[in-house]
Amino acid sequence: MLAAAAALSVVSCSGRHGDAEADDHHLPDTLRVVTLFGPTSYFIYRDDPMGYDYTLVDSLAAQKGMVLDLKVAHTLSAAVEMLDSGKVDLIAYDVPITQHYKQYVLPCGPENYTTQVLVQPKVKGQAPIEDVTELVGRDVYVERDSKYLRRLQNLNDEIGGGINIHEVDGDTLITEDLIEMVSDGKIPLTVVDSDIARLNRTYYPDLDIDLEVSFPQRASWAVAPDKQWLADSINAWFAQKEPQEINADLLKRYFEQTKFTPRFNFDFSKGFISQYDNIFKKYAPEVGWDWRLLAAQAFQESRFKANAKSWVGARGLMQIMPKTARGYRTSVSKLNNPETSVQVATKFIADLDRYLMKYVPNDKERIKFVIAAYNVGIAHVYDAIALADKYGLDPQVWDDNVSTAILMKMNPKYYNDPVVKYGYCRGTETVNYVKNITDFYEQARREIHA
Repeated sequence: MLAAAAALSVVSCSGRHGDAEADDHHLPDTLRVVTLFGPTSYFIYRDDPMGYDYTLVDSLAAQKGMVLDLKVAHTLSAAVEMLDSGKVDLIAYDVPITQHYKQYVLPCGPENYTTQVLVQPKVKGQAPIEDVTELVGRDVYVERDSKYLRRLQNLNDEIGGGINIHEVDGDTLITEDLIEMVSDGKIPLTVVDSDIARLNRTYYPDLDIDLEVSFPQRASWAVAPDKQWLADSINAWFAQKEPQEINADLLKRYFEQTKFTPRFNFDFSKGFISQYDNIFKKYAPEVGWDWRLLAAQAFQESRFKANAKSWVGARGLMQIMPKTARGYRTSVSKLNNPETSVQVATKFIADLDRYLMKYVPNDKERIKFVIAAYNVGIAHVYDAIALADKYGLDPQVWDDNVSTAILMKMNPKYYNDPVVKYGYCRGTETVNYVKNITDFYEQARREIHA
């Protein structure tokens, strides 16, 4: 077995010249930064920018009194070219610390250590695979033409052969799909980077990701080779107490805090849905909804817990984001009040419905689009409509059409498509969200009187 290494250990790169050179330079008024869309680096969720790298570099700019000018590149090579041409000052994204990249960039800031790991299911009463030699005779699925395939092929040679390597078309299934398929029992094993594995284990706690199958790879942010003073300034900032605390919180939020929602068979036999039914009945007519649909959404959002708080900061019965609350002139402190939560939610739903009306004129069909937009943000729904239209799907139908397109937004080929404006989103979450709410609602219609 390979020697153990931290799956995502983050430390400050040592300043090679200390702070002396940094003291001779003033930080710019505007920090020009490039990053890439992705599940850990930068993404838009409920119309708020998020991501480990984004949040950390935003904190850097704020604490140093700089305006953050953020650009997004489609590939790491493109980001390096932007740095080389002077269009940006900093790459806030994991740039591998290798001889190749050292020709073009100077590492700085948070330094991450990742390995490739085996993703396998936890099976009660069955010991996990703990050594790479145990992969002989096993079926392992990885993306075609990927670094995972190359590592697995090399590993197969190292142990004398016998691993059954299955290459999957990356246009239709990507790394995150394969991880989900392992969790669902559709495939037995896959190989991914440890940071992606850790992130996805927060959604699929039934996975074992402990077996490393590669040596550690170091990566960090980067500046141009002639900007040692800027690297030293960023290193000095990152070594301070407050950035270290922010970093620790981000690591916990993205890579440890559970995002798993357990399946729950709701008991409709008591004749009502929740203690908040009267509130749903009061506000649902304002958006033309059946109150049982609003209740279904509340159940999906919070399991009817009025003081619920999500990993992204959404609060209350209807899981309102603080930014959304402020947009409707509602204090964040009031979001744990059930009636306030539902009142804000229905205002938000009404606006989403109005924004989507010209795209989906059918009132009944549009409800699914509104629910999706409530979950992930209307920007991603607009993108999915555009993708559906471009790739021969019906842009006015959710099931098997726009729902398929929003799943495509997990794949770099599609979230970097010219018609897409808002990049990566975790489409599986949104598709499941819409299905769970509509399924709950259909059952409530049958069993609970209006």
